[in-house]
Amino acid sequence: MMIRKISFLFIFLVAQASFAFSQQAKYIFYMIGDGMGLNHVNLAEVYQAHLQGQNGIVPLVFSQFPYSSFATTYSLSHGITDSAAGGTALAVGKKTKNGVIGMDSTATVPYKSIAYSAKEKGMKVGITTSVSIDHATPASFYARQASRSMYYEIVQDLIKSNFDFFAGSGFLKPNTTFDKKDAPSIYPQLEQAGYKIVKGYDEFKKQNDKSRKLVLTNVDGSASQSLPFAIDRKDNEMKLADITSAAIESLSANNKNGFFLMVEGGKIDWCSHANDAATTLHEVLDFNESVRVAYEFYKQHPDETLIVITADHETGGLTIGNKGSKLNTKILQNQKMSQAELSTLIANLRESKPDATWEEVKNLLADNLGLWKDIKVSEKDAKPIYETYLANFVNKEKLTQKTLYANDDKIASQSIALLNRLASLTWGTKGHSAAAVPVFAIGSGAERFSHKMENTDIPKKIAEAAGLSL
Repeated sequence: MMIRKISFLFIFLVAQASFAFSQQAKYIFYMIGDGMGLNHVNLAEVYQAHLQGQNGIVPLVFSQFPYSSFATTYSLSHGITDSAAGGTALAVGKKTKNGVIGMDSTATVPYKSIAYSAKEKGMKVGITTSVSIDHATPASFYARQASRSMYYEIVQDLIKSNFDFFAGSGFLKPNTTFDKKDAPSIYPQLEQAGYKIVKGYDEFKKQNDKSRKLVLTNVDGSASQSLPFAIDRKDNEMKLADITSAAIESLSANNKNGFFLMVEGGKIDWCSHANDAATTLHEVLDFNESVRVAYEFYKQHPDETLIVITADHETGGLTIGNKGSKLNTKILQNQKMSQAELSTLIANLRESKPDATWEEVKNLLADNLGLWKDIKVSEKDAKPIYETYLANFVNKEKLTQKTLYANDDKIASQSIALLNRLASLTWGTKGHSAAAVPVFAIGSGAERFSHKMENTDIPKKIAEAAGLSL
């Protein structure tokens, strides 16, 4: 009798496990923090705790997901990947060489991304980002091109994809080919392919038919290369959470077959290249808000939704702690703008008042970073900044600090480097690193994300959870 009961219990548990694995995810959120390493996540959590006077962390939405792991990021050609090879690995489940989008390392064999697999199954597909829609990571899901810099050609693949929803800041080369020849504007081509171009979140909300194919971009007159950094953003400017909300609304309308939505927080990478810690943690928090939007949808459809959070690579080699056992991240709240915006302020001062005094430059830094005003600065720490001031304002030399996405004023970069150091933070590089990246998951099929994996495993596991062929 006891053996019969144990056998029945075993069969019941096996059946329950099989049932759990048989539930296919109908709604997939694949959310990528470009450049977001584990320490980027940890910094945002430590900072939130320090603001509340706590020693510890205040967790993000996605760091509380029930399944977590980490993944390697090396490419086929390099130990340190770029966003093209990293994005391709996350999109198609195969490694390629740096610079290539959605193809093999010879750039002759096209690969099928998980987004195309979802479309083949009848699901609606959305590709969204906080940077340009033709940038490397989003492009990896719909394009097959030999170079990430082939922006015009990438959009030709976007048009052919027939995906349902695209969103981001805009397009980088709307009428210029890779070989710098004039070409027909992409916008009439998008419209001829059935896409409605919508400028800004307010205009999206006014659309009568949100179920049609849409391309959501920044409003005219805004930057096409990216949305503003969260730390610089004005109340009326579009943010990634708005894009995520718009995508869900559009992809859900008149749709019984489910959807696949990729969301990229693209500017975590940009400010990490600049080693700008305060701007970076605000970008992580901003990305977290877009995850919150997805999580609210999950709570309405918990048995049908899968959310997976990861990164294409880590940027900056961020280390939390640089001397002793104390952390001082709270002082980062004194930074009021990104390094890029601070560079603009200093340039404006140089133009309007070329003979500005050291005290005037110090006051500008004090107002926007808290240095000297709220944060004690030693004479030794101030000396390199003062020497750059002499070169810039007295000797009229224009000194800058060039990184992948910026060429910032050297006074700005030195001052923010000092603020980082006083906050107990260190950066190892202004490029990418080979550090493993975090993976977090919740929902239908999330149990597959519970052990160390290659980045190429992630789309394969999503495909398994959704019953897709990849």
